[in-house]
Amino acid sequence: MKKFSILFLLLASGLLAKYDNCDFINQDYEDICKKVVKDGVSYRYANEFLLSYFKTKKFDEVTWKLIQPSKIKYHREREKKANNTLVKYVPKMVENLKEYKEVYDAAEQKYGVNREIIAAILLKETKLGLIKPKHDAFIVFNTILTRTNPKTSREKWLHRMSKTNMAAIIEHCYKKGVKPEECILPSSYAGAVGIPQFMPNSFVYADSYKKEVADLNTMEDAIMSVAKFLHKKADFDTLMDFSKIGDMPQIESQWYEYAFTHENASFVYEKSRSGKDYSCFTKGKPELSYLKGYVKKIMRYNNSSNYAVGVIRLAYDAHKELEK
Repeated sequence: MKKFSILFLLLASGLLAKYDNCDFINQDYEDICKKVVKDGVSYRYANEFLLSYFKTKKFDEVTWKLIQPSKIKYHREREKKANNTLVKYVPKMVENLKEYKEVYDAAEQKYGVNREIIAAILLKETKLGLIKPKHDAFIVFNTILTRTNPKTSREKWLHRMSKTNMAAIIEHCYKKGVKPEECILPSSYAGAVGIPQFMPNSFVYADSYKKEVADLNTMEDAIMSVAKFLHKKADFDTLMDFSKIGDMPQIESQWYEYAFTHENASFVYEKSRSGKDYSCFTKGKPELSYLKGYVKKIMRYNNSSNYAVGVIRLAYDAHKELEK
């Protein structure tokens, strides 16, 4: 009896568990397990991660509340307000550009992305690292995955996105040799990580200034990683000429007015990928064609016209300050 009790305890603790497959009751976990094992993660590690109470039985109620459709309009309104508010931080951007000049030089030379654009993105994402994330990325995505009923196109996208990011986190922590329960990636409520707020499935674009492995929580690596992301994912390889984009503060103001008065407004697109019609701000305005091209590139980082226009406005102001 005593021997049986000891054996039972060992099995219960997982010490004698034989993890040699991806058989889960939860089909989504099974899919994630198969994906990471195919990419080189051991069966044991994948199973221990997906069976961990601290990773898959804890949920983020703040995340679940904020991703609801009713919050989308609120987020868009906040984004416009945030753009206007961040203009006063341009002097901080200039300080950052001067302090890390050597790194920005390297990023421009290696990837062809303007230093001002990089700094503007870092300002918008985390106020150049001042905003500290309070969520756990894996728990964020697990919450979305397990509570989303994929019926609408948006719900199906959330479902797919959660699975790819959970797989990316498992692979990331496995490569770093971190135990599942110690694999904590501080993130935003949306699961974005580090100073540049990369989604885990974008870690492939991370780059380090001088180290072998990038650390997105350091300014140097954040700078290089934003540049690599835009270069690789948005074909951003030629420095933008700020003299060709026009009066950016005025253009930004006109865009906000247009977006307020036109439903489904887009700065650059006339149709969505699914064929949905947009009210395109730059349609019939050849004088904005140069700017339009770079707004498209930045929208590869964040698919929002407000976001991209705000980034270029901040970069434009910083560029003017650096010219003085």
